[in-house]
Amino acid sequence: MTTIDPKRRDLVAAFRENPRGPHSPELQRLVNKLRFDPTMKDKYVVVCTKPYKEWTLAQLPGQRGKPIRMHKDQVFTDLDDAERAIFKLRWEAHTGQTLD
Repeated sequence: MTTIDPKRRDLVAAFRENPRGPHSPELQRLVNKLRFDPTMKDKYVVVCTKPYKEWTLAQLPGQRGKPIRMHKDQVFTDLDDAERAIFKLRWEAHTGQTLD
């Protein structure tokens, strides 16, 4: 799997510009790593809570049968904003570096 270079803030900027793509091959590899890394515990996800109107951040439990943890204080009315928030959380979990 691809290693994440925390210095590649150009990829962060490209994602923020267009969170749902299409992405360059480099950015797509980064997004895939952040989305599908099997070693990530308590993975953040976006849950649609009102179709086409509202999305809420949640965390997967990492174990089948356990409920997901909804973050009801993290509700978005724009899917792109929700995707940006998830990207930020996953980036920080992988790199240990905070994004502004």
